Amino acid sequence: MGTPAFAAKSLQKLIDEGYEIPLVVTQPDRKGNRNKMILSEVRQLALDHGIETAQPVRIKKDPGLIEKIAEIAPDMIVVAAFGQILPQSVLDIPKFGCINVHGSLLPKLRGASPMQAAILEGFDESGITIMRMEAGLDTGDMISKRACDIKGKDFTEVSRILADAGAELLAETIPHIADGTAVYEKQDDSLATYAGMMSKNDGYTDFNEPAEQIERKIRAFIEWPACYSYLDGQQIKFYKAEVLTDGPDGEPGTVSCTDRKSYTINCRSGRLRILEQQLQGKKRMSAGDFMRGHRLVTGDRFGA
Repeated sequence: MGTPAFAAKSLQKLIDEGYEIPLVVTQPDRKGNRNKMILSEVRQLALDHGIETAQPVRIKKDPGLIEKIAEIAPDMIVVAAFGQILPQSVLDIPKFGCINVHGSLLPKLRGASPMQAAILEGFDESGITIMRMEAGLDTGDMISKRACDIKGKDFTEVSRILADAGAELLAETIPHIADGTAVYEKQDDSLATYAGMMSKNDGYTDFNEPAEQIERKIRAFIEWPACYSYLDGQQIKFYKAEVLTDGPDGEPGTVSCTDRKSYTINCRSGRLRILEQQLQGKKRMSAGDFMRGHRLVTGDRFGA
């Protein structure tokens, strides 16, 4: 069970290892531009390998699918970034339980968006935890962990690093689960932190934040929803920036200075040098290309 590229890495590893996979469960296809249907990375991979797929809108309200899984009677259900909560009726089916590939070093960053949260919080290190699922939100016993360096990385890079690590650790851990040698460690709930669902509004900034925090937001939200603001009523998304630690010389959101390749915006503390962005309705471009088409001067203001 899984949906994005992060999960597809684990599915590919299970295929490569020769495990029998009778069913893949993933999120429903979604509509893209011009109503073209977009398949999840996991569904596309399953189709490429001739594996049957199911796409419940909400698995806990799909008794037919739950009955089908019970009839299959799998030894194990592997879950990675599936995007839905599994009901107890599913958790109870497999002989060796439901095993989750979680993108953090639990009990830190339980929840839906641990990789984005690790970037937002300025972690230099995060990692993967293989855990046995239970009814709580990422509260189950930990089986194995692997730490990874994520310092300065954006979400795309972190997701790729942790997806590779998760697939490898999953392949190493499954045999120990199967032969009974796996060690199950309870989580210390007092150390738990949470990474909730993201919303589009999370990406907005009026630059009334420290420059370091906005730069982290740019890296964390690079795929969705993007870190964005407005200039003269038009939305601008930011994709690459550098923190300048010298103090602001104007109100948050005002342009401090420009050069041929970049422009600098005042923040609540520090300044942010913008290197790449996307104007509403246009493609991503360098700051230099943007300024060649748009006159940007000191004092111009980004905001609501």
